Amino acid sequence: MRKSLLALLAAVFTGCTSGPSSGDLPVVEQFEPEKYLGHWYEVARLPHSFERGMKETEAYYAMKDNDTICVVNSGKKNGEPRSVVGVACFKYIPQIGWLRVSFFRPFYGDYKIVRLAEDYSWAVITSGTKDYFWILARTTSLPDETMRDLVEWAERAGFHTEAFEYPWGQCHTNVEIPQS
Repeated sequence: MRKSLLALLAAVFTGCTSGPSSGDLPVVEQFEPEKYLGHWYEVARLPHSFERGMKETEAYYAMKDNDTICVVNSGKKNGEPRSVVGVACFKYIPQIGWLRVSFFRPFYGDYKIVRLAEDYSWAVITSGTKDYFWILARTTSLPDETMRDLVEWAERAGFHTEAFEYPWGQCHTNVEIPQS
């Protein structure tokens, strides 16, 4: 099971997509990696095969000695804990929120931070195409107004917001999402 998860992640992050490019979205500048490190919850995402059936998804980022970042993604599938460990490096310089992430080397994919709260309490992530989208937060939910603003921004930016999944069980606008 772990090998199949790794293979799926590798396929996703190697650019094997045909969706519209996310090149029109500028990445965060004046990025401070040390503030970004730590524990994040996946509040919303576009669905993908490598996360199918995953609930309560989380990410943990820790700086390694060689200026790379250890990435641990975890969640539950059918009630069972699952996790995968990867590595990230800065595409350009650490002050630009554009990383390259690999869960199955030597294949790397884009990890573009396109929106970020001033206090680093939430982040919006995409890849090289608009087929990939995540809202991450330091908590399992965001205030309704913040969530509404982020989803509306995502729709204006060309993401398919009607397909969003909410792995912590609700869309955070007081509407319960049916469990599939």
